[in-house]
Amino acid sequence: MRILGIDPGLDITGYGVIEDRPGEPFVIEAGIIRTSHKDPLTKRLGIIYSQIDELIRQTKPDVSVVEKLYSHYKHPMTAILMGHARGVVLLCCSKNGIEITGYPAKTVKSAITGNGNASKLQVQRVVNRLLNLKDIERPIDLTDALALCLTHIRHAKKNMELIKR
Repeated sequence: MRILGIDPGLDITGYGVIEDRPGEPFVIEAGIIRTSHKDPLTKRLGIIYSQIDELIRQTKPDVSVVEKLYSHYKHPMTAILMGHARGVVLLCCSKNGIEITGYPAKTVKSAITGNGNASKLQVQRVVNRLLNLKDIERPIDLTDALALCLTHIRHAKKNMELIKR
């Protein structure tokens, strides 16, 4: 199974494509899509859409995992802007016929580190270790996208175990 993880953001959208192979997951592709706050919203959303569309065409994922919206009462605009980017990503995946699922950030942190309140740096370290990636500095958005993929793999395996019982 090939999983496309996406951490949507208007400034930076992180993505990762992982193939769940016997033994250990393998990173096919990972990176970020960066847009400029100087550009109009429509242009920024168009950039995100076209780059995700091209990524899907090149990597042919079976499922996409998109981080669920989170809103902090002190920063409502952040959720609104993320919502725009998330909506474009969901539309792109849907138009390409990709199954879509999502997990809240706390679920991802818990699945990866065992602690739903783990820091982004803790998640990054564990993701690097699980995927045998060198401990170099990567954008957190990229690591978060890979963490979404790993979370989906773990949840899928748990569900398969329940079905077998």
